[in-house]
Amino acid sequence: MTRIEWEEGGQARSALWRSESGWPAPKKVVIADDTMTADAAYRLALDGTALLWRGDFQNARQLVQALARRIDHKGSRAKRAKTKVAPTLLESFHRHRLAQLQRARTLAMLLIPFEADYSIPLRRAPEVRQACNEAYGAASEPFVVSLRELLGLIGAHEWRSKGVPIAALDDRIHPWYGVFSPVRGEYVELVAQAPLPKKTGLAFDIGAGTGVLSAVLARRGLRRVVATDMDARAQGCARENIERLGLSSQVEIIQADLFPEGQADLVVCNPPWLPGKPSSAIEHAIYDPESRMLRGFLGGVKAHLAPGGEAWLILSDFAEHLGLRTREQLVGWIAQAGLEVAGRHDVRPTHPKALDAEDPLHAARSQETTSLWRLRAA
Repeated sequence: MTRIEWEEGGQARSALWRSESGWPAPKKVVIADDTMTADAAYRLALDGTALLWRGDFQNARQLVQALARRIDHKGSRAKRAKTKVAPTLLESFHRHRLAQLQRARTLAMLLIPFEADYSIPLRRAPEVRQACNEAYGAASEPFVVSLRELLGLIGAHEWRSKGVPIAALDDRIHPWYGVFSPVRGEYVELVAQAPLPKKTGLAFDIGAGTGVLSAVLARRGLRRVVATDMDARAQGCARENIERLGLSSQVEIIQADLFPEGQADLVVCNPPWLPGKPSSAIEHAIYDPESRMLRGFLGGVKAHLAPGGEAWLILSDFAEHLGLRTREQLVGWIAQAGLEVAGRHDVRPTHPKALDAEDPLHAARSQETTSLWRLRAA
């Protein structure tokens, strides 16, 4: 962590800067409170000047909402502006992602101070010690964080407490902060319903995340599941979920870059679906730079398949509709890895964005299909 510096009351001040999203510490910081107007805050934020809040906490939340409205209004005006040539889906995707990144950076300019014990020294500030301990670990000294990140942290704590209902388990999965939540249930249903290979002794779950697919496989009768993940937070999350579901005797969570040692009757992988560079920690579950995880899985899975075993690749074709990857590339990587397609099971998405005609990527989302590719050694 770096430090953030500012001047207050005629004195130079500093504190630790926290950013799970990886934003650099802002170079320009001014003190802001309830007297600052939303228009003034918006101009400063656009200019890259951070606002260290000293007023009422709930007023800070309202200010973030006001900033978001101004950003969205500006985006709506730009969208309505006439263009001579309609953008392609790929151009629309890159514009949308850039706009989302700029939006996030602007909203991240409103900063909240913390004491060393995770208390917030502001009027009407919420109690967030447990949420902070879950996300950051043990406290050390005072620090500053963007309000936007803090609100995300509070939301993640609520998800972790309540859990996400998983129909295939008739139970809930409790995601940790920074671990992608299995809110899109269609890919889980594919794993729950696809026909199992004849031998069901050992399965590998590559990139376990919350552990939801490992749990589904264990409930389906796989006698042993070895789940891997490189991220320590994901490993802890998966272990907690597996223990909560009473499946610790069947599922083992280990740290590994893709594959554990040995061969399995079934090797399952749900890699990030979009080629691209993540802009924050949580986006590592969405974006796969140069398709490294996808290609690494396909290139190495044959050596980890027991005789007669299957590899299940769960992947959306959203990237294909956007023009980020072609079906020919995917099929070519499968063939180059010495694999053949034994079957494929498809499902259409049911999440709200797939039905939202106002979504800038609706043309691609409306065509999206999520598939479970059953692969075998050729």
